[in-house]
Amino acid sequence: PDRMWANLLTNSIDTMMKLALATALAGSAAAFAPAQTGKASTALNAAFDSEIGAASAELGCWDPLGFVTNGDQKRFDRLRAVELKHGRIAMLATWGYATTWSGARFPGCEDTVAGHAAVFSGPEFLVPVLLTAGFLEVSWKQKEGSFPGDFSSSPWPVGFGPYARNEEDMIDLRTRELNNGRAAQMGILGMMVHEQLDGKPFIFFDKFDIYAPLSGN
Repeated sequence: PDRMWANLLTNSIDTMMKLALATALAGSAAAFAPAQTGKASTALNAAFDSEIGAASAELGCWDPLGFVTNGDQKRFDRLRAVELKHGRIAMLATWGYATTWSGARFPGCEDTVAGHAAVFSGPEFLVPVLLTAGFLEVSWKQKEGSFPGDFSSSPWPVGFGPYARNEEDMIDLRTRELNNGRAAQMGILGMMVHEQLDGKPFIFFDKFDIYAPLSGN
């Protein structure tokens, strides 16, 4: 009887282990199986694969958070315009951050501190920045029927000028602007964070010497 119960117990354990293994394998297969909703989202995202700024030919329109998975062109254009605006602001901010940190100042602003602290120096420094931003916001308008970020129909047209000699040049310049803006957004954030951490926004050195041929230095 003892041998019988031992064999029965062994067979039961063996069966349970096989069932557990089969269940685990089935779960793993289900986890890696492509979902139908994923296929639909990928197909819709493919509508934007030809847009500039795609991550790569393999990834196409990389949208992990699903902002444009419904294929809405109007929404994509609005988000692209917002991305361009933030990138342009970040590029100006990065340039201004490095310039003021190097010691350059406008006349009358010699005593203004550099870096993030300048924002809190007083309203006499912050108000002109806000007024300038407001003026540009109401002056530069999107050109109807053109790509997002095209302000060439504004009273003060802005664009790539003589550098955009043809459509290929235009696409190349737009791609450069988009990618530089993305890098600048990360750059200005990194400089502000590192300034708060140890007072060295440029990480590897204390001062950033800009190329200023008209400064007389």
